[in-house]
Amino acid sequence: MKTLYIDCAMGAAGDMLLAALLDLTGNIDEWSQKLNAIGIDGVSITAGEAQTCGLRGLSVKVTVNGQEEGAHHHNDTHHHHATLQDIEGVIASLTLPSKVKADAIEVYRLLAQAEAEAHGCAVDLVHFHEVGALDAVADIVGVCFLINSLGFARIIASPVHVGEGTVTCAHGVLPVPAPATANLLRGIPIVGGKVNGELCTPTGAALLKYFAKEFVSMPAMTVEAVGVGIGSKDFSPYPNCLRLFSGEESVHANNQIAELCCNLDDMTGEEIGFAVDALFREHALDVFTIPVQMKKSRPGVLLTVLCPIKDTEKFTNLMLKLTSTFGVRKHICDRVVLERSIEPRETPYGSVAVKAGSGGGVYKEKVEYESAASLALSHSVSIREVTASLES
Repeated sequence: MKTLYIDCAMGAAGDMLLAALLDLTGNIDEWSQKLNAIGIDGVSITAGEAQTCGLRGLSVKVTVNGQEEGAHHHNDTHHHHATLQDIEGVIASLTLPSKVKADAIEVYRLLAQAEAEAHGCAVDLVHFHEVGALDAVADIVGVCFLINSLGFARIIASPVHVGEGTVTCAHGVLPVPAPATANLLRGIPIVGGKVNGELCTPTGAALLKYFAKEFVSMPAMTVEAVGVGIGSKDFSPYPNCLRLFSGEESVHANNQIAELCCNLDDMTGEEIGFAVDALFREHALDVFTIPVQMKKSRPGVLLTVLCPIKDTEKFTNLMLKLTSTFGVRKHICDRVVLERSIEPRETPYGSVAVKAGSGGGVYKEKVEYESAASLALSHSVSIREVTASLES
């Protein structure tokens, strides 16, 4: 499975992500020409070699009518403030596949919603001070174009380093992360500290939120290409860069999961069973209990819940609510699973669902319980007779 991993150890910005993707292609001139052929009026995109703290990478420069990117930002009160409708009109006019246009418009809608929430106004009243300029349109459209062109089956990212301190923008001096960035990063793991400054911009946050499906450690993958995008600011001794890793992820090396545990010694079996059923109804990956011996030789139960990392808070709160425990332990686990599929098989009693798993030279299959039980009940036979009929 072709996977793109985004390393956000130094945050994310639209121009750095665009530069890293260009670097990833291995043919900078050809892909730069394709970006310029998109047809954003008055916009020119150039890419060149750059370094940060001795690390080689690529930087992107966007000019609008000959004016360099950055001249439009921050305290330029004379620059045109574009609305979402303005931006959508610009994108709709470009020479792009419809999927790329749709992606770029959705990224801007995420930005508009975040800005509206930050400023307490309706989405259609949002004016993009920083991200509405044509240079930012070039960054977002360019990223959408390259991601669609390179054809990744899965895009994941690391937790996002946002920096600390303040940032100066059209509204004044704001804390890091800026309000719109903070809104966009809701539900995404972030870290601060180490670097005084804005590391994740609203544009970078919107692109990550739209394209990255998970924010976890790098999975087991065979890296085929590395792209490095370098920003214009100096954060020495830390390199101001965003790195991309493209490669093949093993189909049976899955993402990480959370293992949540608590010990219980003052609940009845019925109460524990109720909690287990409720956790399953909320779509936990698995819930199980193990008998344990606790303090003062008291018999107890170890309750364990497996869930996606993004649902850790949800299931932690449920465990605290549904059980008598005063605390929940959390472990992040690497999970290796087979690629799964459900296949119908014919039996003398009717069609039964069979779960098949494969990967890494392994193949196995098992009859789905609910499907076999339904046939057994309707024909007054045992489940064993239904499963055995598959072998005859």
